[in-house]
Amino acid sequence: MAVRWGIVSAGLISNDFTTVLRTLPRSEHQVVAVAARDLNRAKEFARKHDIPKAYGSYEELAKDPNVEVAYIGTQHPQHKAAVLLCLAAGKAVLCEKPMGVNTAEVREMVTKARSRGLFLMEAIWTRFFPAIEALRAAVTQGTLGDIRVARAEFGKNLTHVPRAVDWAQAGGGLLDIGIYCIQFISMVFGGQKPEKISAVGRLHETGVDDTVTVLLQYPGEVHGSFTCSITAQLSNTAYVSGTKGMAQILDPCWCPTEVTVKGDHKEFPLPPAPSKEFNFTNGAGMTYEAKHVRECLRKGLKESPVITLAESELLADILEEVRKAIGVTFPQDKH
Repeated sequence: MAVRWGIVSAGLISNDFTTVLRTLPRSEHQVVAVAARDLNRAKEFARKHDIPKAYGSYEELAKDPNVEVAYIGTQHPQHKAAVLLCLAAGKAVLCEKPMGVNTAEVREMVTKARSRGLFLMEAIWTRFFPAIEALRAAVTQGTLGDIRVARAEFGKNLTHVPRAVDWAQAGGGLLDIGIYCIQFISMVFGGQKPEKISAVGRLHETGVDDTVTVLLQYPGEVHGSFTCSITAQLSNTAYVSGTKGMAQILDPCWCPTEVTVKGDHKEFPLPPAPSKEFNFTNGAGMTYEAKHVRECLRKGLKESPVITLAESELLADILEEVRKAIGVTFPQDKH
């Protein structure tokens, strides 16, 4: 049975995800509807991707009985309303990261999904790349010995991207790209809650975070750190080291195809997407995430075992604590 997808928002990320869904067997994935706040944009998107239904409001898509799971590709502050709308209409939901602007938003979505008994997942696509799975196996199987430290860096000049510096849209590095670093460290340390978080940062002239470095102490005297930036190019790699060796994810660490475990270099080519154009680096890798959602739905799961709702809440907690430490608040934060 094919999973029937409804795409909420006709932006760049929705375009890439839809492109990927159309490379997968129609017997497994079908895109049945798209919604944008502008009907013309929805129609144009539907024409491009051969989608039967186009809606000029998210409400109409949520009401469409043919939609089984909604993919939320709106901008950060619009996630909550779209997710709650789709959950209220009985849809399963895959929501782009960050799920919410703050912890309160994420808790509200998680509570709603649980009370309705519906599947909800934060689209942290990185977790499903084979290179990341290989690193995770090295950690859990003891290949690296007792883990001591993890580190991630993600930085590039994004000041030309309007939403990246837009305070009203909850821009800045932390929510957009810092979350990739945090999820890596959280994955390494098994989704535990950090005992202590310290952060230093520089603010952009628009009020969003510019460049931030964070240190996280975990139970057992182990720690992780990361730096994210929207103005400076960083190494865009991640590593974890233990008493028996190190594993490193190479650039681009948020959608990697290469990993080195104790000096052994492995490459995992992206899934084929012949003559397809993507807006984002390694966009074809969204395939892994899409397949995972289908597996979860077909098993009747209400959340992903790889990115649990509890971990999505934890990531939101950490992001919020870091923002407080460096003095970044957004309109969505309760003062």
